[in-house]
Amino acid sequence: MYSDADAAALYDVLNPWDPDQRPEDRFYFPLVMGAESVLDVGCGTGAMLKLARERGHHGRLVGLDPDRAALDRARRRADVDWAEGTAADAKSGADFDLATMTGHAFQDLLTDHDVRASLTAVHGALRRGGCFVFETRHPQARAWEEWTSSNPDDVAEVVDDAGRALRYWHDVDSVIGDVVTIRGTVAEPDGTVLRVLSESLRFLDVAALNAFLADAGFEIEAQYGDWDREHLTSASREIITIARRG
Repeated sequence: MYSDADAAALYDVLNPWDPDQRPEDRFYFPLVMGAESVLDVGCGTGAMLKLARERGHHGRLVGLDPDRAALDRARRRADVDWAEGTAADAKSGADFDLATMTGHAFQDLLTDHDVRASLTAVHGALRRGGCFVFETRHPQARAWEEWTSSNPDDVAEVVDDAGRALRYWHDVDSVIGDVVTIRGTVAEPDGTVLRVLSESLRFLDVAALNAFLADAGFEIEAQYGDWDREHLTSASREIITIARRG
């Protein structure tokens, strides 16, 4: 069997947190290091907060995620607080300086209720003037059209923590409105399937996203179309948002 623990470990192999090499990590990491208290919503295996601690962050670091297997890996580092739950479970009055939601985790919020409940909870977990920083893929780029085993850039050949050679790729099952449902397949090099991981992602446009933020009480401080902080344009692939609690 390819277990939940195996899948969590594979995530770290496929998505190494490295602000020295990856532009998205380089965007977030100075914000984390510059904040006294940080809530990482959808923290997964906790790579960002663990590296922050390793590089000298002495403040309060809390990771929140509903995936128990991912949190089991995160909890190998005991000097960060880890909590099981969704964004909507963020505790009001926690007075964080910064909340983050990296890795396009915001797109896992599939319904209007999910988005509203999550933004309200994150808003309540921040101190006045605190920031929520996150990204979502811009729907105009239609990223899902590249998620196919026929695209060599979407097929990853890796060796996992157990020394197994693996192949990983995506397929799109459906596009219904602004929700895209995909399958991630973990296989042996010969194509023998070990596990299929299903996920649905919502692609909100800028107007809809900003309306949700305003309704939750956030003021949009900045939005960018890429990790170099370029303005949103008709060619942008990302909607990277810095929203502040008033």
